[in-house]
Amino acid sequence: MAQQLDSFFAALSDPTRRAVIERLARGPAAVSGLHDGHDMALPSFLKHLNKLEAAGIVRSIKTGRTRMVHIEPAPLAAAEDWLTRQRSIWEGRLDRLALLAERLEQEDRT
Repeated sequence: MAQQLDSFFAALSDPTRRAVIERLARGPAAVSGLHDGHDMALPSFLKHLNKLEAAGIVRSIKTGRTRMVHIEPAPLAAAEDWLTRQRSIWEGRLDRLALLAERLEQEDRT
């Protein structure tokens, strides 16, 4: 699980790869369509797609001469679960901190 999360967050550490994920959230796309709008050579762009695919975030399927790319939901769900657990932990800590601050403020008034 930890290695999967490491790969997931490493893959999303680059703005080009995040832009690809944002585009794929609207549905599958051809590699050529994904490459449009990115100011880089196709081989450089393909390295970004390979990083996303190695992390399991996207999968590509070749149909004829076209390679279609789509999002794989499992890694996204695993990351969302981890983030939800972290949010719960930190919300609890912040709630306890707020209670402590209120207690200290009340003690200062008395």
